[in-house]
Amino acid sequence: MGEEYTVTVDGDTLPKRYDLLSASPSGYAWAYSGSGPAQLAIAILAHAYDDEFATMHYQQFKREVVSELPEDRWTLRTPDLDAWRREVVDDA
Repeated sequence: MGEEYTVTVDGDTLPKRYDLLSASPSGYAWAYSGSGPAQLAIAILAHAYDDEFATMHYQQFKREVVSELPEDRWTLRTPDLDAWRREVVDDA
C-alpha cells in the first residue's frame, strides 16, 4: 500500500484516535488484516459508538469488516455498523 489515506465521515476527516491505539503511524489502511486496518477499525467504532466499545471490539471489527473492504473505494453506513454491533453484543 505505502500511501496515506484519508477517511471521511459525513464530509469530515475521521480522527485516527492515536489516544486509543497507536498501531499505525502511517495512518489507515484496509482490505487486509494489519496495523493500518486496526487503526481504522478503532477509529470507526469510537466515532460510531464510544471509546470503551471500540477498545474492546476493534480487533474483531478489523477481521470481520475492515479487512474485507475493497481496496479502491468503499462506504460503511450506520445501519451496517449497527447490524454488526448487534451481532457482537448478542454473541457476548
